[in-house]
Amino acid sequence: MAASLESLEEQLEDFVENVRQIRIMVSDFQPQTQSVLNSKIQSLVSGLQEVDKLKSQVQDVHVPLEVFDYIDQGRNPQLYTKDCIEKALTKNEEVKGKIDAYRKFKANMLVELNRVFPNELAKYRAIRDRSE
Repeated sequence: MAASLESLEEQLEDFVENVRQIRIMVSDFQPQTQSVLNSKIQSLVSGLQEVDKLKSQVQDVHVPLEVFDYIDQGRNPQLYTKDCIEKALTKNEEVKGKIDAYRKFKANMLVELNRVFPNELAKYRAIRDRSE
């Protein structure tokens, strides 16, 4: 799979470079460069055919749609993974904070229940210990 992805990446890089060169040639078109332009266009078509051949080898690769948003915004798609990890860490800290708050609440609640309802809390603990 890695070799297929590398091959596809090379083909796409070649394709982008060909498009860049064609853009330069077309923006400053000179009639004497027509044959070179034709050759570049043929190379572009061949590159697309190669990409089409490679698609069957990379069909199992799933790319999140957000990655395409990154690309459309002119951002590096590799930053998507970094951003996802940072968001997960932030959410993890948030959830950890909530868990800690609930633990403190439970401890304080048990202290207060023991103070106000010592007999009932003792019965509750006895029932709970038997069920575990």
